[in-house]
Amino acid sequence: QVRLVESGGGSVQSGGSLRLSCAASGYTYSPNCMGWFRHDLGKEREGVAFIGIDGSTFYADSVKGRFTISQDNAKNTLHLQMNTLAPEDTAMYSCAAAKFCRVPLSYAIARVSWDYWGQGTQVTVSS
Repeated sequence: QVRLVESGGGSVQSGGSLRLSCAASGYTYSPNCMGWFRHDLGKEREGVAFIGIDGSTFYADSVKGRFTISQDNAKNTLHLQMNTLAPEDTAMYSCAAAKFCRVPLSYAIARVSWDYWGQGTQVTVSS
């Protein structure tokens, strides 16, 4: 069975950086897309960064220019480099994988059905 395990969260001051990782195992076939989502109390879950099997990426406007998603296929690991963090980035960050999605990625990523989810890793940014 597919398992996604996140790591790398923690507490950081405003302006700092963190690098999240998502270790994947159990795939029969590689998913077409993977992504990072975040969810904080009182807010809707937000998709922040996505990567397709073709290497195309897509970012939410709120993180564009600050976050970078990447994938190490040899290690089946997804990363999210987060720079210039702000208090509004505080949330539980989860990775997800979708067996089917259209590449190259576009705004259509919002309609993707995500098949697998990790448990999440907490990111807290203090001012």
